[in-house]
Parts: sequence; C-alpha cells; structure tokens
Amino acid sequence: MEKNNAENVMMKKYTSSEAAKLLRKLSEEHEALKRLENQCGTFTVSLDEKIEDVRPEYDFAEVQERLETLENRVRRVKHGINIFNTVTIVPGFDMTIDQMLVYIPQLSEKKRRLTTLAEQLPKERIAASSYVGRAIIEYRYANYDVAMAKVQLAAVSDELSKAQTALDLVNNTVEMELPEW
Repeated sequence: MEKNNAENVMMKKYTSSEAAKLLRKLSEEHEALKRLENQCGTFTVSLDEKIEDVRPEYDFAEVQERLETLENRVRRVKHGINIFNTVTIVPGFDMTIDQMLVYIPQLSEKKRRLTTLAEQLPKERIAASSYVGRAIIEYRYANYDVAMAKVQLAAVSDELSKAQTALDLVNNTVEMELPEW
C-alpha cells in the first residue's frame, strides 16, 4: 500500500477483476443497510406493549453516514476503474479497455449475423402452391456466397475469442491504484 501525498489517502493496487468484486461487495453492503433502514426505520407497537421493549436497534444518523460513506467509495472506485479503462491498452489490439468493451459486443453481434448467413442454403425450396390447376414451386436463393459467409464467420469467431482472452488477461493481471479505506 502506498500513501498518496496529494490527498493523504492510502492507495491499494487492484486488478479490474478485484475492483469489480470490491464494487459488488460495496453494493451488497449498501443494499443491506437500505434493508435495515426499511425494516427498522419504523416499528409497530400494540397498546399493551412498552415502546422501548419492542424498539429495534437503529441509529438513523449512523445509517445515513454509513450509506453516504459507501456511496462515496463506490464513486471513487468507479472513477478509478473508468480512468484505468480509458488509458490501459489491451495488448494485440491497440485499443483501450473501454474500446474493447464496445468492440466485443460488436463482434458478438457480427458473429450472430454471420451465423444466420452461413447457415443459409444457397438454394432452398420454400413453397409449392397451386395456381389455376398448376403447381408452382418457389425457391429462395442466397444472394451472396454462403461459403464466404462461413469463412468470415470463422474469422470473426477467432477474433472474438482472442479479444475476450486478451481482455480477461488484462482484467486479471494489470493493476490499478484505488483509494483504500
């Protein structure tokens, strides 16, 4: 852990994967406090009970302060991740992490489209109908080279796999500094 003199805040190194887990933990703590607030913020007492005997333990000011502290931590962690994502280059792709987070869904969508095109038959019989006593047979033709769609599908699938693996490697090995509390 290093001390950042500009803010007198202790800094700790995290990978993206670790930072995501930290965010999840902070979010779970925040949700638990909101549940506590919801459960204990009010209570019901019958006429024959003493209020203090049934009053749940709850400190409004303390809960609000803890919620605010957690919200501040979430903002700082997300900000650190955002900065990291905009400056960290993913090896082999000449893109930052935030660009890869756009590129991978684009590749996934392209793979989905190419899968549909690659599965198309070059010529497919689609209907046989009658027209004034004569059978009319209709065919649907692919207006592109299906074999080329299969080649492009394989290339996109490989690129997607490489991109996901490269991003996973960065997320699990490259560290960023985030404030420690």
